[in-house]
Amino acid sequence: MIVVPEREIAGLISAADCFTAVEQVFASMAQKSAYNFPVIREAIGHADALYGFKSGFDRESLALGLKSGGFWPNNAAKGLTNHQSTIFLFDADTGRCHAVVGGNLLTALRTAAASAISIRYLARQDAKVLGMIGAGHQSKFQLRAALDQRAFGKVVGWNLHPEALDRLAAVAEERDIPFEAVDLDRLGAEADVIITITSSFAPILKAAQVRPGTHLACMGTDTRGKQEVEAGLLAAATVFTDEIAQSVTIGEAQHAVAQGLIPAGDIIEIGAVINGTHPGRSGAEEITLFDGTGVGLQDLAVASSAVDLAISKGLAVEVDA
Repeated sequence: MIVVPEREIAGLISAADCFTAVEQVFASMAQKSAYNFPVIREAIGHADALYGFKSGFDRESLALGLKSGGFWPNNAAKGLTNHQSTIFLFDADTGRCHAVVGGNLLTALRTAAASAISIRYLARQDAKVLGMIGAGHQSKFQLRAALDQRAFGKVVGWNLHPEALDRLAAVAEERDIPFEAVDLDRLGAEADVIITITSSFAPILKAAQVRPGTHLACMGTDTRGKQEVEAGLLAAATVFTDEIAQSVTIGEAQHAVAQGLIPAGDIIEIGAVINGTHPGRSGAEEITLFDGTGVGLQDLAVASSAVDLAISKGLAVEVDA
């Protein structure tokens, strides 16, 4: 069995590697050659933690496995990231555990890759202003990945605790792009692309604050009850997602579907756009929204890439299992 520890991940796999892996698995999902198993995600009643499993199987790559972990909101005070996870890969022919891979950085990279894919395929080509709602640990990965997709000339950001926006300002400075902290009304009025990456359980962004032609990547809602944007915004948009089953149960679309504002059948898998079986954006005035719920197959795809790279670079640790 191969072990790829968390400490090796940063030096092994790039954001571009993760983009390619996630793009391929989204395409495979849309072709129905890869599928996710039902998600388990529960509050454990200790340390305010959410814990669960995401798993799946890709018949194209033969990636089979699961990610186990969750969200520990008090970890920052302990010098740890709030998201903690480990990915287990199994041999599809024998069922034996093939690899154990540190999942913390990979989770951040694969989540950023998903929103970046949505921007590449759905945002207007002339998008110039990027809006960021949320400035937690994940936000810097989101911002870096998004800036690779369009020639943005400015980044505007909002966070419940404004002091945390320094994280986004630092990334913008890395890329030599102006950054400005703004209120939500101004963010919606200026941004051509908006990424929401919060852990909110109440809508932050309202439909009236978003102008025609905007693309939104809603990346924070991955649990029943969470919500980042007003349900009416989904009714005003063409909604895309990683997986429809998760979108309507634990994703941003759960609220709009439950309120009867949109039918589940109107939600489109982003993989269909990647494959060319759906045209994606239909016009410059259309609002497009990507509901990024985070699927287990994303984790398996990036972990498989990390294992391959670890083997090729001689960094894989082999243990008897």
